[in-house]
Amino acid sequence: MRKKAAGSIPDEKRVPFSRRFYVIRFYTQGVSGKGKLLEWGKIYEKKKKRKNMENHTYEEKKKRLLDRIGELCQEDICLAFSGGVDSSLLLKLLRNQAKERGSRVYAVTFATKLHPSCDIENARKVAGELGGEHAVLEIDELEQKEIRNNPPNRCYLCKKHLFSRLKDFGREKGAALCLDGTNGDDRKEYRPGLQALKELSVISPLAETGFTKKEVRRLAEEYGISCAERPSAPCMATRLPYGAEIDYELLGRIASGEELLRSFLGGNIRLRVHGEIVRIEIDKGRFSEFLAKGDEITAALKKAGFSYITLDMEGFRSGSMDIHMNYPEAL
Repeated sequence: MRKKAAGSIPDEKRVPFSRRFYVIRFYTQGVSGKGKLLEWGKIYEKKKKRKNMENHTYEEKKKRLLDRIGELCQEDICLAFSGGVDSSLLLKLLRNQAKERGSRVYAVTFATKLHPSCDIENARKVAGELGGEHAVLEIDELEQKEIRNNPPNRCYLCKKHLFSRLKDFGREKGAALCLDGTNGDDRKEYRPGLQALKELSVISPLAETGFTKKEVRRLAEEYGISCAERPSAPCMATRLPYGAEIDYELLGRIASGEELLRSFLGGNIRLRVHGEIVRIEIDKGRFSEFLAKGDEITAALKKAGFSYITLDMEGFRSGSMDIHMNYPEAL
């Protein structure tokens, strides 16, 4: 048997080979310390657990989700409700279970400057269909000076602000639990806002049970939810590069421009603005339709105040403004 070198690490303290990547990555980032090493061990276990969750079948995930909703409905709940498919599915499931248990579900929509006003109208409509006690919180994100120049951590700052208000609302109503519609796919993208949710102890049942966006839509269809196929409608600040000033007048023009495009095309639509250049993202399957109406679309957008109109040949993709960000997978 080979003799161990003096000062070598005892067997019981050795890091398994499968974890060494995380340790190396950790030290290359210039951080040291036993506590941090343990933290990376926890991160590895969390990633491993999430990977196992992703390997579950749709029916297994569905059962786990319904069980989790049943546990949560023992108490009154505040749900961050946008009227999109994720939060709408949760509202439907929560309402079904809450009726049996006599608990209350508050569907709370944020009326913000960084989301189109049509989102509020849609949220009211869907909440009326699904039930629950709907409330609207009026919030101006630019009250925070830190986000006015669209910093890379804008999403964190904004989520912290919004969900702190949700927690306050919950305390007023005696609803200790706050939920949101984050799904499993969201954790694979650059989402600094997830850290804010973690810090505020916001529960994300869809992400916990490994539901992908595709699976969320599938289950929403099974329950007959009207917005099952509604495209996602993220924060309007995602249309601007990091470091660009967030200007409400410009965001209003972008929202109007996207609404105009929807009068010509269906599917996912994003109008990204880089100075005087507009980069249009649409589903690739819509390219021929777009080009057939290109002159009409260009004229309409120029009339709306945009100078240079371009079509992104990569098509629609979530988070395209994040391609230069150097970030680890969301935890």
